[in-house]
Amino acid sequence: MNLNEKMKKYGFNHAIRYLEKNPEENLPKLMNFADRVMPKDEFPSQRVAFREVIEKKNNWYELIMRMYELDAQTRITFFQNFILNENVFGWPEQEKNREKYGCNIPWTILLDPTSACNLHCTGCWAADYGHQLSLSFEDIDSIIEQGKALGVYMYIYTGGEPLVRKKDLIRLCEKHPDCIFLTFTNATLIDEEFCLEMLRVKNFIPAISLEGFEEANDSRRGEGIYSKVMYAMDLLKMHKLPFGISVCYTSRNCEDISSEAFYDKIIEKGALFVWFFHYMPVGKDAAKDLLVSPQQRKAVYENICAFRKTKPIFSMDFQNDAEFVGGCIAGGRRYLHINASGDADPCVFIHYSNTNIHESTLMEVLQSPLFMAYHDGQPFNDNMFKPCPMLENPSILPEIVKKTGAHSTDPQTPESAEELCEKTISYAEDWDNVAEELWNSRNAVRNSK
Repeated sequence: MNLNEKMKKYGFNHAIRYLEKNPEENLPKLMNFADRVMPKDEFPSQRVAFREVIEKKNNWYELIMRMYELDAQTRITFFQNFILNENVFGWPEQEKNREKYGCNIPWTILLDPTSACNLHCTGCWAADYGHQLSLSFEDIDSIIEQGKALGVYMYIYTGGEPLVRKKDLIRLCEKHPDCIFLTFTNATLIDEEFCLEMLRVKNFIPAISLEGFEEANDSRRGEGIYSKVMYAMDLLKMHKLPFGISVCYTSRNCEDISSEAFYDKIIEKGALFVWFFHYMPVGKDAAKDLLVSPQQRKAVYENICAFRKTKPIFSMDFQNDAEFVGGCIAGGRRYLHINASGDADPCVFIHYSNTNIHESTLMEVLQSPLFMAYHDGQPFNDNMFKPCPMLENPSILPEIVKKTGAHSTDPQTPESAEELCEKTISYAEDWDNVAEELWNSRNAVRNSK
């Protein structure tokens, strides 16, 4: 760490501890100090926006204050690992390596510790992968070490149900106290003992899968799962632990999950963020009827945008918010996915690969033909409401897979890219006019500013 980095770290940690004394009183003072000492041309728009949050005490201010209801040491660790390590220090290192190596360098890496899951949710491909596959502790540790060398300090577990491997995941938190770890989980394995472990390591955050209220949730995830999720959320809140919600929106639950009542429920339960994922018809037995209609997708988008202005929770719609990240973020552009067999997929929803971490380094994965095809092809559409090479641009993925010699990584019932994208052709055609209307409207708003 050079002198400039040491000064940044010292200043950041001093600011965090200053806020700990009295966040409401000291936050505006800290902002005033930053305005005095920072050059006027450094982060000008971000500083204006942050000052507006402080002065108006709006929903974003309320979200900041909600952070101060958490366990203090867990909160400080989050600030240090996510804001300082992953973004202040990590992002510039990632940018430097993007230029140095001429390929995508991820902001985060998704890993499947196991293919095992204790549920069998309708429309989920994970159950099709069987229960025998897993990445060893050493596999995951190696990926993290390689990622940190590139500036990556955030790791996200998917599956399967990652908490089947909860002891190993806690060991990885201990070994890498400078990283932040997040897990997608059905929450049924969160108990008192595990909450105490999370408090001990301080760098592990659950993103709980929830499909709406009880009827919508349990119709897909199984009877009684909703009540188990509510219990897990109560445990996490009682222990002052940070957590969020992961929502897969479908034709059956889109009204539930984009309603004000749903937002109010998860906020009251203690969730600090909610991530929305569009249902993808992955797997030969995928329920195609769960794909949302154009009208449903538009309604979800409009509701999320509206609640962003009023509700104290961070929300992101990973299909409709592509404009904020410049299109598709897969293929290592912002993330990649490594499954329980070690296959490196470009996306958690696109299960094709030509490399495996048991045979290739992380850099070799990122420079492989499949990942370079993503690098060279992104964005896949200039309309940011059509970012995906499978869902909205179904002709692109089969071309990439064929050109790069990639193969299906589904070990049980592999499907070709042509078979997968055949299921989205009519969807893409139906969505096209609505996407154009939305994009033109967004451009008009931007141009009027």
